[in-house]
Amino acid sequence: MLLERGIVVPYETIRRWGRRFGAAYAKRLRRKMPSREDVWHLDEVVISIGGRKHWLWRAVDQDGYVLDEIVQSRRDTKAAKRLLLRLLKKQGLAPKRIVSDKLRSYGAAQRDVMPCVEHRHTRVSTIGQRIPIYHCGNESG
Repeated sequence: MLLERGIVVPYETIRRWGRRFGAAYAKRLRRKMPSREDVWHLDEVVISIGGRKHWLWRAVDQDGYVLDEIVQSRRDTKAAKRLLLRLLKKQGLAPKRIVSDKLRSYGAAQRDVMPCVEHRHTRVSTIGQRIPIYHCGNESG
């Protein structure tokens, strides 16, 4: 980008910038550690792969970070349980609450895998509404 603007910077200077600012920049990009206060939003959507119907199961936390995605050929309790088990293994601890649509497979899997976790249902997709939208400029609201 600097070269496009006519500014010539030696590679050694860029290397020094990377060493000086790289660690702090990477630290800000990393996701926070999972906590017991997290809320997971679960949803599934049908996709077509090679003309066959599959289900993309997805979990997002309260900040909009995608926790896990899994593609399966079925939409039942076994598939939901597999997603929850993968999430527990990946995150290391259970969340405070799970929010899902009214698919009964989530409730059955949650009672089996994480019986002490609160489970809430919504009528609509839980993921599209949870991804934060960032605005530029001085907009109020």
